[in-house]
Amino acid sequence: MSIRTILHYPDPRLRCVAAPIAQVDDAVRRLVDDMAETMYQAPGIGLAAIQVNEARRIIVIDISETRDQLQVFINPEIFYRAGEQEREEGCLSVPGVYGSVLRADRIRVRALNRDGQAFEIEAEGLLATCIQHEIDHLDGKVFVDYLSRLKQSRIRKKFEKQQRLAM
Repeated sequence: MSIRTILHYPDPRLRCVAAPIAQVDDAVRRLVDDMAETMYQAPGIGLAAIQVNEARRIIVIDISETRDQLQVFINPEIFYRAGEQEREEGCLSVPGVYGSVLRADRIRVRALNRDGQAFEIEAEGLLATCIQHEIDHLDGKVFVDYLSRLKQSRIRKKFEKQQRLAM
């Protein structure tokens, strides 16, 4: 396992749409393990493969307090949404920035696990938010896309300035 570099907004690679996984093999499992280690080290509660410059439909999530309940979703697909919740979100690709986002409160998701076995779960609250947030990444969206144009502009300028200063 190795820790991967997390892409930071407004890196254009975050706008890529991830490709489905045709077969879960050892290379996919290694990527899952790397993503989990990267997420835990960051520290975060979710990470999409696109955030580590892998345009593949994989997300890892662990919302537990003990950080020992990793959930892996390969080719995740939301097929049911109900209710609404507004929750403040942050993102490992947009460090230090938080904003309120309106999302479905309850969802049903089908995906493959780390071993390539199909499963379905119903999620609500924080887990539902996290799954929707990470699937957005797979579709080329970042949570700041839900914020006002003014906030988006300020965030973009802040990160562009940080990138210029880092050079």
